[in-house]
Amino acid sequence: MINLILILAVLFLAFNNGANDNFKGVATLYSSKTVSYKKALFWATTTTISGSICSIFLAKSLLKNFSGKGLVPDVLLLNPIFPISIAIGAALTIFIATKSGMPVSTTHALVGSLFGVGFMAVGNEFNFKKLTDAFIVPLLTSPLLASLCAVVLYYLFSTTRKKLGIKKESCLCLIEDSYAKINCNSFVSDVKIESSLTISSCTSVSETYSNRILGVSSQKIVNFFHFISAGAVGFARGLNDTPKIAGILLIITSVNSNWSLFAIALVMAIGGILNAKKVANTMSNKISAMNFGQGFTANLITSLLVSTASFNGLPVSTTHVSVGSIFGIGLVNQSADYKTILKIVTSWVLTLPIAAIISGFIFYTFKL
Repeated sequence: MINLILILAVLFLAFNNGANDNFKGVATLYSSKTVSYKKALFWATTTTISGSICSIFLAKSLLKNFSGKGLVPDVLLLNPIFPISIAIGAALTIFIATKSGMPVSTTHALVGSLFGVGFMAVGNEFNFKKLTDAFIVPLLTSPLLASLCAVVLYYLFSTTRKKLGIKKESCLCLIEDSYAKINCNSFVSDVKIESSLTISSCTSVSETYSNRILGVSSQKIVNFFHFISAGAVGFARGLNDTPKIAGILLIITSVNSNWSLFAIALVMAIGGILNAKKVANTMSNKISAMNFGQGFTANLITSLLVSTASFNGLPVSTTHVSVGSIFGIGLVNQSADYKTILKIVTSWVLTLPIAAIISGFIFYTFKL
């Protein structure tokens, strides 16, 4: 019975992870109007599942890191209440953030839960040094590194584009206003339809790339690589997040780790399909306006950093890296919404203590 509760708690965490994280890789596709919301969501789901399956072979070290081993005495790891409290505490934290439309980090929530339960259980025996070195430092540095890389890479790509003679073209939008003018002086009213044209400047998503490279439209080339880079972020997210969640199940020796990874991937996908809309709107429309090339740059940075971290067993957050990349682009094109960024960073700061408090309380309740 206790094992069943643990499995359900982990799947609840996977569902909320999908709802909060699934759209982050394709946010730039949707914000730049490259594809529709449904197509972006389908691409995110497909690539995330692919990354989750590959994590069976490529990211086993993350599986061990998030089991709690090394943070608390091994005897505590054998107590099912320990992983159950972690899973429920992290899941509830992400659930609250998702309902608020805030893109928070599942990694951050898990770290907070590990700390809350571990400290509640063993007090000063908790390994604070490993928590800092293996978890906190990567989480803090990754968004800053992503922003810096995005700025540098964008300038590099922009310079290369200009040298190749590829120009950005903008448009003016002509909006026709029609209205009826009624003459009531006569017995039979005269209705006259008048119209006017209003000139309006378009947003950055209306920018397109002119010229051709080897006979192919440069705009089509950018769209293709933008689409592929968004898929790469989804793949990297699945590769990085799935083993973190599955690591909680390591206490159940009868559960095959490969099957648990597959089940978690499936539930993550369902969560993303059913409940990703609010976070998708925040990521796509409220951080920074981007054109096609800028979206490609942000995705490329995110996928490279998250994939590299996954292969090396580093628990970085796809959320932190993705938001950091998008914000870096926003700094360059001067479209960053600092008010939204402040809200997101505040939610990140609050994630760890909230998860710690919730999971610690759950552990204490179960223990009683």
